[in-house]
Amino acid sequence: MTTETLTKLAATSRVPSVPARTESPPKKPNYESGYLPQPIEYPDSDGQPMAESDFQFEPLSYAVESLKIRFQDRPDVYVAGNIFFYYEEGQPAKVVAPDVLVVIGAEKRKRHSVKLWEEPKAPDFVLEITSKSTRSQDQGSKKGTYEFLGVTEYFCYDPTGDYLDPPLLGYRLKDGLYAPITPKVLSADTVVVPSQTLGIDLHVSGREFRFVDPITGQALRNLSESEQQRIEEQRLRIEERRLRIEEQRLRIEEQRLRIEAESKVRELEARLAASEKESPR
Repeated sequence: MTTETLTKLAATSRVPSVPARTESPPKKPNYESGYLPQPIEYPDSDGQPMAESDFQFEPLSYAVESLKIRFQDRPDVYVAGNIFFYYEEGQPAKVVAPDVLVVIGAEKRKRHSVKLWEEPKAPDFVLEITSKSTRSQDQGSKKGTYEFLGVTEYFCYDPTGDYLDPPLLGYRLKDGLYAPITPKVLSADTVVVPSQTLGIDLHVSGREFRFVDPITGQALRNLSESEQQRIEEQRLRIEERRLRIEEQRLRIEEQRLRIEAESKVRELEARLAASEKESPR
């Protein structure tokens, strides 16, 4: 091939052009795809009912209300019922829901859930209301969890008497393990188990559950019973005031009658003296 031919081929050949290099814009964080870690969610509820039946609900409600009233003047005592209790940060599956819990030394404020790492310590007192669906957990996994976490006292109450014998059981930590609290059996259907932590007795008679002040012997009242007591005390105060007013009225009336009688006596004495002066001797 001649030099002239090679020159012509070079002139007519097409060489692909290379585009100019440009800087691509920086990628923006894709938050929706999880580019940054999302906060861990700790649900407030599992959507399940608070209690299986009235047999479980009534003692649960009584326990929470009466304990809140008992410690209403203590800003460092937190009482809650049927609330999620998370005990390991970053692990939402590590959760239990005590029927009743009391933390002594915790701020009295409303909470969506209880997180152990946000509290000064684990609960001091836990009460579970046992039912058919919870009996194995109450005496098994839950008991082990509370023991591991250092819950000072743990109680189980069976309102129907079908699953626990006796229907009220108590445990207190001793050397890191739960030891049974010896109950006081007052009669065939009356059991008392003391709580050193709260300074009260748990009292079961028949199917009635009550907290009892061991000093006064009086049962703690729930909201309804406390309101009834307040109304009765107010009625008694009004009655006492009415009686005092009536006594005062009677004293005033008695004083008026006495003054009136003394006035009549003086008047009669004056007439008698005058008549004696006028009569001839």
